[in-house]
Amino acid sequence: MPAAPPPAASVKAPGFRPRFWSVAVFVLVASGIGIRAYRDLSRPDAWDYWKDQYISPSLTASLVAKAYLGNADQGRRTLAVSGTIGPAAATLFRQRLDEAGLAAGDLVLLSSPGGDLSQAVIMGEIIRSRALATAVGTADASGRVKPAYCASACVLVYAGGKPRFGVLGSALGVHRFVTSRPVSDPVADTQRIQGAVLGYMTKMGVASSVVEAMSETREIRWLAPKDALAMNLITEPLSKP
Repeated sequence: MPAAPPPAASVKAPGFRPRFWSVAVFVLVASGIGIRAYRDLSRPDAWDYWKDQYISPSLTASLVAKAYLGNADQGRRTLAVSGTIGPAAATLFRQRLDEAGLAAGDLVLLSSPGGDLSQAVIMGEIIRSRALATAVGTADASGRVKPAYCASACVLVYAGGKPRFGVLGSALGVHRFVTSRPVSDPVADTQRIQGAVLGYMTKMGVASSVVEAMSETREIRWLAPKDALAMNLITEPLSKP
């Protein structure tokens, strides 16, 4: 009796199962990302944050290999920061600092009209945690620091420096901080913000008189150099730009 033929092997489409699972995993991952992105963008102000971080950052930061605060200055590595402090400014600032590799004693050079208060506080805390100095100005092609201005929330970033250089001709501007979102009690909310700013400035070694100056007006008040020095906002005045 002839031997029975072996059972026929089942026929499978080559690569069907691996391809199926690859597609399935891709769909699940894409769905998760899409759901997370939708959830993120559905939060208040989320689109502003995404736009500021990924599309058109309002703040720019560039490394200056040697910036000179005066004729006698030997120069120091500097991160020159300019523009409005947007809702993602602190994230960008931290990234640029990491890329620049600034060390304790290096300089953050500021030129900004202000912006987001909470982001400014975070930036100031980052500066203090890394023992960086601050100054208000811009750097030209040769690295010489030229006068500029730092107003509103930018002053809180500046306050994070230790020391805080006062560049001749540069200006520091302060005003009362108020929230832009609807609140049930605007007076209480303003007092809360002022209390938070006072606590931050006190931590940074700035006199409480700076918060008094802020509370006097909603318009920018440009501090005279002697006033900024008396408030201990400027700690190292420079006689030459």
